[in-house]
Amino acid sequence: MAAKKATEDHFNELHNLVTKEFLARVKSGEASTQDLKAACDWLKTNDISGVALEGNPLSKLAQIMPEIDPELVQKRLYGRK
Repeated sequence: MAAKKATEDHFNELHNLVTKEFLARVKSGEASTQDLKAACDWLKTNDISGVALEGNPLSKLAQIMPEIDPELVQKRLYGRK
């Protein structure tokens, strides 16, 4: 007897469960670095992105990220142009 293929409802349920699990881990404050990386990958896989509006958490994260000078990086990696 052949196994039945999963239905779209099954995939939707699994998607929902995985998303809820990531949310629970992050909200609890107990998410490991690996959990956070997996959650970021999950968002990327599902084409979820955010907009850094003034004052929102993504904007605050962007503000603390160091600025990178592409020319300096290129010089340090490859020497003079």
